[in-house]
Amino acid sequence: MNLFEGTRERNLNRQLSWINEPDSWSFHDGKLHIDVPESADFFKDPAGINVRSSAPFLYCDAQGDFSLTARVDVDMLDAYDSGCVMVMVDQGNWAKLCFELVNQVPTIVSVVTRNLSDNCISEQIGNVKPYLRILRAGNCFGFHYSLDAIKWTLIRFFGLDAPIEVKVGVVGQCPAGKGTKVRFESFDFEMTKIKSAKAVE
Repeated sequence: MNLFEGTRERNLNRQLSWINEPDSWSFHDGKLHIDVPESADFFKDPAGINVRSSAPFLYCDAQGDFSLTARVDVDMLDAYDSGCVMVMVDQGNWAKLCFELVNQVPTIVSVVTRNLSDNCISEQIGNVKPYLRILRAGNCFGFHYSLDAIKWTLIRFFGLDAPIEVKVGVVGQCPAGKGTKVRFESFDFEMTKIKSAKAVE
């Protein structure tokens, strides 16, 4: 089910809510447009230097196994500008898969936070509009991306000690710049039995 279906202007599907609602956002042609403010990020720096939980996060509540797929487009103006999908247990435990500007190249990046964040730079994919996907099977999670929503690449498979209900959704980030624009073309969400979070079908 695409939770963006039937949305317009600033009217949300009743299943969706904001954490860190940005001043400027709206739906046009079924797409979510976010004006991401400067310093917006979710990161718990192991060195303790940059600790932030300020990025706009539009989420729904998910119970048990689920899949979430979103297509993202980012104005990559400054380092680390990104659009992400994220699953959140609480403020100290969450994980995100991002389409992010790294060393001037659009790149797939993942972060898993268990009170402190790690940061894994994965694949450079260039100027495209990728699909990002999260699968949950029990306490196992899989991060995947695709260029066509048919052929998927597994980026990360990990465990996260999570309750039955978690928050899952989309995030716009601009940790180093003066602000950017991120667009999400879909929010395809389904609570269903997932055989394996590693599955790439």
